[in-house]
Amino acid sequence: MTAAGPGRDPRYDLLFEPLRIGPVTARNRFYQAPHCNGMGRNYPTPMAVMRGVKAEGGWSVVCTEQCDIHYSTDNPRNVRLWDEGDIPALARMADAVHEHDSLAGILLAHNGYITPNSISREIPLSPSGGTAFGMYPVHTRAMDKSDIAAFRRWHRNAALNARKAGFDLVIVYAGHDLALPMHFISRRHNSRTDEYGGPLENRARLLRELIEDTKEAVGDTCAVGVRLSVDELLGDQGITCEGEGREVVEMLAELPDLWDVNISRWQNDSATSRFQAEGYQERYVSFVKQVTTKPVVGVGRFTSPDTMASQIRRGILDMIGAARPSIADPFLPRKIEEGRTDDIRECIGCNICVSGNYMMAPIRCTQNPTMGEEWRRGWHPERIPPKDTDDRVLIVGAGPAGLEAACALGQRGYEVVLAEAGRELGGRVARESRLPGLAAWARVRDHRLHRLQGMPNVEVYLESELGAGDVREAECSLVAIATGARWRRDGIGRHLREPVPGSESARVLTPDDIMDGVAAEGPVVIYDDDHYYMSGVLAEKLRAEGHAVTIVTPAASVADFTQYTLELNHIRRRLFEIGVEIVPFHALASVGEGTVDLASIFTGAVKTVECRSTVMVSAPLPSTALHDALAADAAALERAGIRRVVAIGDCRGPGTIAAAVFSGHAFARELNVGLQDEAPFLRENVELHPTLHGPE
Repeated sequence: MTAAGPGRDPRYDLLFEPLRIGPVTARNRFYQAPHCNGMGRNYPTPMAVMRGVKAEGGWSVVCTEQCDIHYSTDNPRNVRLWDEGDIPALARMADAVHEHDSLAGILLAHNGYITPNSISREIPLSPSGGTAFGMYPVHTRAMDKSDIAAFRRWHRNAALNARKAGFDLVIVYAGHDLALPMHFISRRHNSRTDEYGGPLENRARLLRELIEDTKEAVGDTCAVGVRLSVDELLGDQGITCEGEGREVVEMLAELPDLWDVNISRWQNDSATSRFQAEGYQERYVSFVKQVTTKPVVGVGRFTSPDTMASQIRRGILDMIGAARPSIADPFLPRKIEEGRTDDIRECIGCNICVSGNYMMAPIRCTQNPTMGEEWRRGWHPERIPPKDTDDRVLIVGAGPAGLEAACALGQRGYEVVLAEAGRELGGRVARESRLPGLAAWARVRDHRLHRLQGMPNVEVYLESELGAGDVREAECSLVAIATGARWRRDGIGRHLREPVPGSESARVLTPDDIMDGVAAEGPVVIYDDDHYYMSGVLAEKLRAEGHAVTIVTPAASVADFTQYTLELNHIRRRLFEIGVEIVPFHALASVGEGTVDLASIFTGAVKTVECRSTVMVSAPLPSTALHDALAADAAALERAGIRRVVAIGDCRGPGTIAAAVFSGHAFARELNVGLQDEAPFLRENVELHPTLHGPE
C-alpha cells in the first residue's frame, strides 16, 4: 500500500461521521450498495473474501447482492437463503465484513415474474398472472391469499436466518422492476381487485407488511432497510418520483430504519458513463429526505469526494451508496480518509463488471484487475509481494497492458524500462477515449500515469520504436511485449472467414484509420462483426461530421454484446435518434465503386447499398512482429541475457481493455504468462451430499 497522505481534507470530515441506523451504527457514510458479482451461491468463499476487502477498504456498510429467499425465485446468479442450510456460506461474508468493524447488509429478494425458475421448475409468481420476463416460454401464476401469506412467511424466515448468519442490516427489496413487492406497487403488473390491488395504498400493502414483519422478527438487533426504485423513467406509464414513487415513501416514511433509493430498471440505475454523468440520480431521489427522518442512501456512480460531500452537505443523502466505484477501488473511503484522493482508482463506467454476472463468472473490472481474484489468486487491490528475483524488466508498448505491468512491477520494486513507439502514453485507451461518450475511459491511463510519477525505479521513453536488436541490447533479463493490436480491414471476423472482395480498396477504412484522423466520405457503411461498442461510437462520430451512416451486422442487433453491459437499449435509442440506419442479419459480400453488396446470412440474397466509405469493425489482429522475431532466435536471447520474452495484453490476444489490464497485472505478479499444467487459481469444490443416488 502506498504511504499515507498528508491527512484528510477537512471538507470531507462529514463523510466520516458515524450514523445511527436503527439499533446499529455505521462508522462512516460509505455504503457498498448491493451488487452482483458473478460468484454468489456458486463461489461463496471468493464472494465473502471480496466483500471483506471492501470492509478493509473503509466501506462501513457492505451488502450482498440479491439473496433469494425461496426456491420459487431461483436465480443461480444470486446468493440464497432458502433455509438454515444456506447460513454457513453467507456467514463467511458477514464474518469477513465484521473483521474490519463494518456492518454486513443482506438484500432479501424474490424476483417474481422475472425468474423463469429453470432449475427449480416452479411456476413463477406474480400479482396478477401473465407472461414471465424475457423470451422464455413461461407464464406466471397469479398469487392468491395463501401465496401472499406464504411469501410473507418465507421473507420472515429469511430475515431470521440472516440474523443467525450474523447480518446487521436486513433490506426489503422493492426495486429495479426485479422485486415482487415492486410488482405489486406497479399498475403495469398489478390488476388485482382485492385489498392488494387498486389504490396505491392497497398496492403498497405487501411492502408495508414485509417491513413490519421484518421489524418484528429481527428489528431489536438488526436494522431494517428498504431498497426502492422511486422512478422507472417511463413517465405516466410507470412509477415516477413526482407521483407514486414519492407517495410510497411518504406513506411508509418512518417504518424502515433506512431508505436505499434509486431508479429502475437496472440499465437505468447502472447507466454507463457513455450515457450518464456522475450523480445523475439526484433529480429523482432528492425528495426523499424531505419526507422522512430516517437515513437515506442513494447511488450515482460517485467517484469524486467533492460530489460525495456535496450530496450530504446539501441534504440529498445521508450515506454515499456505491457499487461500481467500490469495485474499481475497494479502498476509496480509506484513501479519502488518509488524504490520498489522487490515488483513487476511479470507475470508468464501462459496466464490464456487469458482464461477469450474465456469464455467471467471477466479476472483473477494467480499472481493478484484482477484482474477483482476492481469494482465487490471493490478489489484494493495494498490496503486492515485493520482488523475489533480480530481473530488470523491459516493457515494449505503453497501452493498458504495458502501463499496468509497469505500475505493478514498479510497486514490487523492480527496475523497469517502459518504451513506447508513439508520442503519447495509453495506447488504445488514449485513442478510444477521444471517441463520443468514452472520455471517462481515459482514467485507465491517467490513474497509471499518476502512479508512475512516484516510481523512480520505472523509466519511461516515448517515441522509442524498438526492433529485435534494440531489445537484445537493452540489458534487461525479462521482456514483455505489449504492442497491442490493429483492426483488420479485410472483414474477417466472427462471421466471415475469408477476405471481402474489394476490401483492399482505399475506400475501406478501419477504426484505427478513423481514430488517426483519416477522413471518411459519405455515405458510410460500417460493418459490425465485433458486436461491442466500437461500431456505435464510430457511427456517432461520423454522423456528427455530417455523413449518412448505415450499420450492417450479421447479428440480430448492432452492438449485440452490450446487452451484457446494460447498454444495448441505450445504444439503439441513440442510433435511431441521430438517424443511423441499421441492417441486421446481413454480411458484407463485396466492396465496389460507390456501392457495397450485402448478403443475407440466411438466404444469401444480395442487395446493393450506396456507399463511398466502408468502415470494417470486424476483428483486431495482434501486433506480434517484434515478439515473433525475438522468439525465433533463442540463442540470441540467451547471449543477451534475456531469460524470457512474453506477449501480454492485446498482443497476446485481442480483447477488452479489462482483459489487457488483467494480462499486464498477471505478468507483473507472476513474471510469466501462458498455459500451465495446473490452474493458477484456487477452485472451490462444493461439498457433495452424502447420498449421490436419486430416489429409488
